[in-house]
Amino acid sequence: MNLELYWVLGLLLGAVYFFVTNRIRMDVVALLLIVLFVLSGTLTLEEALSGFSDPNVILIGALFVVGEGLVRTGIAYQVGDALVKVAGSSEIRLLVLLMVAVATLGAFMSSTGVVAIFIPVALSVAQRLEIPPGRLMMPLGFAGLISGMMTLVATPPNMVVNSELMRNGIKGFGFFGVTPLGIIILLLGIGYMLLMRHRLVREPSDKKRSGLGRRSMRDLVREYRLGGRARRLAILPDSPLIGHTLDELQLRARFGANIIGVERWRKFRRVMVSVSAISQFQARDVLLIDMPDPQEVRRLCSEGRLEPMVLRGEYFSDQAREVGLAEVSLVPDSSLLGKTLREVMFRNVYGVSVVGLRRDGSALEGWLVDEPLRMGDTLLVAGNWSFIRQLQTHVRDFLLLGLPAEVDEMAPARSQAAYALIALAVMVLLMVTDPVPNVIAALVACLLMGKFRCVDLESAYRSIHWPTLLLIIGMLPFAMALHKTGGVTLIVDGLMALVGGMGPRVMVASLFILTAVIGLFISNTATAVLMAPIALGAAQQMQVSPYPLAMTVALAASAAFMTPVSSPVNTLVLGPGEYRFMDFVRIGVPFTLLVLAVCVVMVPLLFPF
Repeated sequence: MNLELYWVLGLLLGAVYFFVTNRIRMDVVALLLIVLFVLSGTLTLEEALSGFSDPNVILIGALFVVGEGLVRTGIAYQVGDALVKVAGSSEIRLLVLLMVAVATLGAFMSSTGVVAIFIPVALSVAQRLEIPPGRLMMPLGFAGLISGMMTLVATPPNMVVNSELMRNGIKGFGFFGVTPLGIIILLLGIGYMLLMRHRLVREPSDKKRSGLGRRSMRDLVREYRLGGRARRLAILPDSPLIGHTLDELQLRARFGANIIGVERWRKFRRVMVSVSAISQFQARDVLLIDMPDPQEVRRLCSEGRLEPMVLRGEYFSDQAREVGLAEVSLVPDSSLLGKTLREVMFRNVYGVSVVGLRRDGSALEGWLVDEPLRMGDTLLVAGNWSFIRQLQTHVRDFLLLGLPAEVDEMAPARSQAAYALIALAVMVLLMVTDPVPNVIAALVACLLMGKFRCVDLESAYRSIHWPTLLLIIGMLPFAMALHKTGGVTLIVDGLMALVGGMGPRVMVASLFILTAVIGLFISNTATAVLMAPIALGAAQQMQVSPYPLAMTVALAASAAFMTPVSSPVNTLVLGPGEYRFMDFVRIGVPFTLLVLAVCVVMVPLLFPF
C-alpha cells in the first residue's frame, strides 16, 4: 500500500471512531474530511467539493420538504386515524395495518418522521386495547426501516447506490426497482412480528401504562407531581410589572415563577392570551403561574404588587380550552441534548413552557430551568393549544408523544390536504414515467407544495435535515479518494481472495454481511457511500452484472434491525416500547438473517448476474 492510501484509510478509521463515539457531530466530521483531503493534496478542490453538486443531495433535500407538506396538511395523521378506525379492537389487524401504513407512507417521506407520527397513534390504541405498548413499538420501528426498501427515493442509501451506478456510466435503477424485494421483506416482517409479538415485552406487574399514551390533563398532573403548584395572581394598578416585558422581569430566574398564560380583559370579558419573552404586562392582567414554593409566591406578590385569586379545579382545568398540557420526548440527534432550558430559551423558541421533567421513569422536582437535558428525558409542556399542536412539526428536536384527552390533534394546513396529495401524485408520476430527472420531479412537487400553501418558506427550510445532507456531501469524496489511491481495488481484491471463487451468490451474502456490520457503527448513508464502489468493483472483477451486488448494498444499508442505536428509528421506539438493548439483539438478529436469505435467493432472480 502507498502512503496516500494509508492516509485515506487513517481518515476513514478516524471518521468511524468519531461516528461511533459521537464526540464530534457527524456533519462536522464530514466537513473536516473535505478540508483534510484538499490540504493533503489527496483530492483537488473540485473533487473534494463534488458532493455539493451531486443531484442526489438536492433530491434528498427536496424530499424532506415533500414529507413536511404531508405532515402539515394532516395527511399522515389522517392515515393514522383511518388505521385505528379500520383495526377496531383486533390487535392482529392493527399490527398488520400499522406496518403496511408505515412502510407505504415511508416510501415517500422520511422513515424517522413517519415513525414519529405513528408512535402517539400506536400508544393511544395500545391503551384502548389494554395491550403493552412494546407489542406495537418494535413492529412500528421495523416497518419504518423496511419502508426504505419500498422505492428508489425512500431512503438516502438507495439514492447513493443509484448515483454510484450512474457515475460509472451504468443506467440506474427504476423508481420501483427495489419495490418487489421490499414487499417480500415487508410480508416477511409482518409474519415474523405476528409470531414474535408476545416476546416483545415483559408483562408488567400491574395494568398501569408506562405513562406515554393519551391521557387526561389530570393524569399528567399526578404523574409529574404538579398538584398544588398552580396560581392565579392579579396585577394591581400600582404593580412595578406593568409596562415591562417577561424577558426584562426575569420572573423565573428570580422567583421560580413559570408564566403559562395571561387572562386579559378584551371586549368586556376575560380571554386567555399566550405569553412570550416580549409580552408586556398590563394593569388588571391575571397571571396563570406554575410556582411550587409558597414562600416564593408570597415574596413575588409582595415585591410585584400581585393579588392571589381563586383557582377553581385542578391544574389549569378551568382554562382547559385555552391552556393545555402535553408530553414531548427528545430524539437522538436533538439540538437540545446537553443544554438547559435556560440556554435553549424554550419558551421563546416554541411558545410553551416546560413545567415538568421525567427521567428514568421518575419526575424531577425543584427548579428545572438549569437542568441539562439528556437522551430519554420526557418534558411536560404547558401553553396555548395552538402552540402545543405546532410541536408536532419539530420532529428534528423532539417527538410529541400525544395530546391529552382534552383536545384533538390538528395540522396547521389541514385545508390544503388535497393539494398535497396532488403534488405527491405528480412527483411519483414524473419519477415513474421518467420524462425528467428525479431531482426535477421532486423540485416540482416542492414548488406545488409552496404554491398551494401546504408548506411555507420557514417550515420548508426547517424541515430539511441539513446534517444528513452535509454527511453525504462530506462522505462522497471518500469513494473518489479510495479509487484514486487504490483502496477500492485493495478491498475488492481481498473479497475476491476470500469468496470470489465461491460464486456470485456467496459474494451477495458477503456484501450484505459486511454492509450490515459496518452499519452498526456508522450511519446507513455513510455505509452506502463506502460500500457502493466496492460492490461495483467486485462485479467488474467477477465479470457479472453490477445490479444484484449494488441492490444488495442498498438493502443491507436499510437492514439496521440489530441494535437500538443502529438507526434513529430504533432509538425513537426504545423508550415508548420499554425495551432494553438486548431486546433488539434478540429480535433483530434473526430477522436480519431472514433478510439476508431473501437477498441471496431473490436478488439474483430479479436482477440476474
